[in-house]
Amino acid sequence: MKINYAPNSSNLLTFHDKIPAFLNGSDTPRHYLERCLETLSEREPHIRAFVTLSLERARITADHSSKRYQDGRPLSPLDGMPYALKDVFETEDMPMQLGSRLFEGYETGWDSACAYFLRRGGAVLVGKTVLTEFAFGEPGPTRNAWDTERTPGGSSSGSGAAVGASMVAMAIGTQVRGSVLRPACFNGTWALKPSFGSMNLGGGFPSPPSVAHLGILGGSLADTWVSACWLSQNAGGAPGHPSLRGVTSLPTAQKPKRLARLDTPGWDQTSGETRAIFDEMILKLKRTGVEILDRTDDPELEQYEQDLVELRKTMEVILTFEGRWPLMMYADRSPELIGPRVLDRAHAADDVTRDQYENALKWSEGARLRHEALASKYDGFVTLNSIGPAPRGLPVGNTVYGEQSSVLGIPALNMPLLAQDGMPLGVQLLGYFRRDVEIVAMAHWILHSMSQKESQE
Repeated sequence: MKINYAPNSSNLLTFHDKIPAFLNGSDTPRHYLERCLETLSEREPHIRAFVTLSLERARITADHSSKRYQDGRPLSPLDGMPYALKDVFETEDMPMQLGSRLFEGYETGWDSACAYFLRRGGAVLVGKTVLTEFAFGEPGPTRNAWDTERTPGGSSSGSGAAVGASMVAMAIGTQVRGSVLRPACFNGTWALKPSFGSMNLGGGFPSPPSVAHLGILGGSLADTWVSACWLSQNAGGAPGHPSLRGVTSLPTAQKPKRLARLDTPGWDQTSGETRAIFDEMILKLKRTGVEILDRTDDPELEQYEQDLVELRKTMEVILTFEGRWPLMMYADRSPELIGPRVLDRAHAADDVTRDQYENALKWSEGARLRHEALASKYDGFVTLNSIGPAPRGLPVGNTVYGEQSSVLGIPALNMPLLAQDGMPLGVQLLGYFRRDVEIVAMAHWILHSMSQKESQE
């Protein structure tokens, strides 16, 4: 099944623009949920985004939300919002199976931090989404929202597809190597991978902790930011880290004065057609008066590009060493229940030395300082989010464009502004640590600017 994708007419499900109708009684969260479930009933058999559904409880939750809006007392800006949760987090009413035979039927009866606080805010949990095994191994059965012959990306496969197919307005994902950004890119959704530590990962599978992030995928920029900001400010950040700054409304559009265009190590692997589409978008931005420099204009950017080559090796050392537990334990106890990629990572973890890991941490610290130093020159960074549109088949796609923001701990946005071969192609906007709201404001301006350009042309 193929649906032709066009950025200006993709019509993904949005939520925050519907709240006035909930307040004046012309619509209700229950009716909104039922429309979502109609889409889910039609598309889920083909997309297979969900591993578990909780529809009866979702309807009850939406009914309670409808009553609160009727009384003019919504609990939060997320009250009544249907969302999906990556099956890497615990919930009190569904198992956490991690895409692994080892965890089939595993239940704790408790909510993770994100699930608990979203419940307190009145958000409507529709179900838990498919992921790759342990969020990096063998892919699950999920298909791309726009072409079921293609991958949805990974590891937040079902989260990207559920939003891309308009089954929910928002989904929770996690990222180490682009596992939020790439599914957003392939399925044509907005996504924010926030600054490191700004989101509470409690009650989830222990991904490599120094590069693990919780991220938000949404049908609109507003839904993405409001969800991330509210959840961060209520569930808190990771221990020792503050919540996101800003207010729970879409920031005013802010035109960037100067951006750094990055090739990254992904440019050599990117198809000529994809390069040309991205180059044309950069030209359009320049015509609006945004100054955009690249590695040929600034020696510091050239050095930064060289850092990104080293960053890939550093990422491999960090995630492999930090995965020693529990992966080595799983491999020792039940190797027959684990896929080949997970087994390979578990075996490799035993070979990474403490000195290699320490050197990787030191290099990462220096790279973060060099990144932050560029704030005196550039408002942010713009690059692609994949080497091309979603490839055919189920492999999760090349990770090359997704690793930078996780190692540096900086905020990154997928902007679903481009298309190739009738499929989504994402643009990545990156910023500076704990300055997430700034890239959202810039993305707001870029979205408006690009929309105006398209209408004029």
